[in-house]
Amino acid sequence: MSTGTLAPESLYKRIRSDIEGRILSGTWPPGHRIPVEHELMAEYGCSRMTVNKALSELANADLLERRKRAGTFVRQPKLLTAVLEITDIRAEITALGRRYDYELLAKRRRRATRADCKRLRIDEASDILAIECCHSAEGVPFAHEDRVISLAAVPEAATADFTLEPPGTWLLAHVPWNEAEHRIGAMAADEVLADRLAVPQGTACLVIERHTWRGDQTLTAVRLTYPGAAHQLVARFHGR
Repeated sequence: MSTGTLAPESLYKRIRSDIEGRILSGTWPPGHRIPVEHELMAEYGCSRMTVNKALSELANADLLERRKRAGTFVRQPKLLTAVLEITDIRAEITALGRRYDYELLAKRRRRATRADCKRLRIDEASDILAIECCHSAEGVPFAHEDRVISLAAVPEAATADFTLEPPGTWLLAHVPWNEAEHRIGAMAADEVLADRLAVPQGTACLVIERHTWRGDQTLTAVRLTYPGAAHQLVARFHGR
């Protein structure tokens, strides 16, 4: 690969960007062993110090894991819950053999409000993408989604087309994360939510609040609401 006459400072940023791009695109999935430093030095025509700086920053961002005498690997995401994994609702419904339908109700780019900052757990307001959508199975409402995405952490979301592809599906395919948190609760459907889920007002609903991070950056916060009578959470544990 030709790098022209890039200065070391610019070159290490290019190496970092190239590797992060391969991780973001899924070309290098979690657990993938990346080329050794000497191979990257040859590919980019640079010093070991330049390669090491790029890899160190990616490791500090929790995208890479450097193992002594074994190599450098794309880090496996870790969950902060023993109950749930991050699942793609579209894949979940189709795995049940049911037709999946999706409707984007609203999408707006705006400056984060105080409530948004609290929800994303960020100190300073920045631009966000606010999305509301509904997921259905065989034409029956399955879940309502209320999501905010930090554009400071995920700038590419600003140009993503969510009219056909659900935001959760897109995020799982394009944005690596290393920490996630679920909070599980319940609520009675108000008038708006009852209309979205096609249930009577006051119906008990299951609510999952999820946050995902990459390093110290919050990527997204989402509230998924399900008709309570149609859903349940099951966790199986094994004793030692």
